[in-house]
Amino acid sequence: MAIIEARGLTRTYPAKGGPVHALAGLDLTVPEGTVKALLGPNGAGKTTTVKVLTTLERPDAGTAVVAGVDVVADPRAVRRRIGVSGQYAAVDEKLTGFENLDMIGRLHHLGRRASRRRARDLIDVFDLAEAGDRPVQGFSGGMRRRIDLAGALVTDPAVLFLDEPTTGLDPRSRLGLWDIITDLVAGGTTVLLTTQYLEEADQLADDISVVDGGRIIAEGTADELKARVGGHRVVVALVRPDDADTALAVLRRHGDGEPQLSDDRRGLDVAVTDGPGALRAVLADLGDAGIELHDAGMRRPTLDDVFLRLTGRPTDEADAAPAARTDAEGTR
Repeated sequence: MAIIEARGLTRTYPAKGGPVHALAGLDLTVPEGTVKALLGPNGAGKTTTVKVLTTLERPDAGTAVVAGVDVVADPRAVRRRIGVSGQYAAVDEKLTGFENLDMIGRLHHLGRRASRRRARDLIDVFDLAEAGDRPVQGFSGGMRRRIDLAGALVTDPAVLFLDEPTTGLDPRSRLGLWDIITDLVAGGTTVLLTTQYLEEADQLADDISVVDGGRIIAEGTADELKARVGGHRVVVALVRPDDADTALAVLRRHGDGEPQLSDDRRGLDVAVTDGPGALRAVLADLGDAGIELHDAGMRRPTLDDVFLRLTGRPTDEADAAPAARTDAEGTR
């Protein structure tokens, strides 16, 4: 059963040089009790999608239902059923961690006793017992993130929206937050997660929707999306950049699609169907051609590989979005 369902969402912003279409007919379905990841570069429409589904913005056209409630017809009812954690921790630095959570409970009219009890419970769940009574201004980035996420759970929402929750975190903090999200889903919470990291989507999501240009351009599990750009990629590092043209011809012969060449003309890679077999063939042909290598091997596709195949451009190019689109996305 779908707990989030959107059809034909559009959202356009005025900008210099013409309107920016942040959403251009986006369709989305999220089954109850699952994690859906919206994967895409900056400016793709991920944050605008979250803003519409959480009632922060009205769509120009289309419909969206969250937890059985139309987001336009009854936004207050939607807000009572959801929790939201944005890209930046929304905490009061002068208050302690406990006081931040207690304040959120009071704002939701939980009552003094219930708010304090819920705040203490969440402090324990998020492993902040030693820091819960200290001002947030002294917290690390990871601790701020955990308090912000805890705040989104004060009302025990049916649906949790996480907009790039681990951006800027160190690897240890990121792994800790992943564990918390996994436990929440095991307890029955539905999560809609936006991210730029394929690894994060791979770790957390039951299903991934790839967003670009305000539309869903591909859907599936992480493995299914990787399979669309080749199950593996053969990677070689040349000793001499002058050998690049010959090496490109070898990779074209054994690869599935056009090989990629680094700017220094030493690194090459190509998608392949049979990883081990293709690697053996590439190494044999390069050896016959007298090409020396620093290194060679196989790797799984990355986010750049997925986007290069699906959109025709790597994510770093997509991230260099025009200022108009950046402004339209608001928090980007």
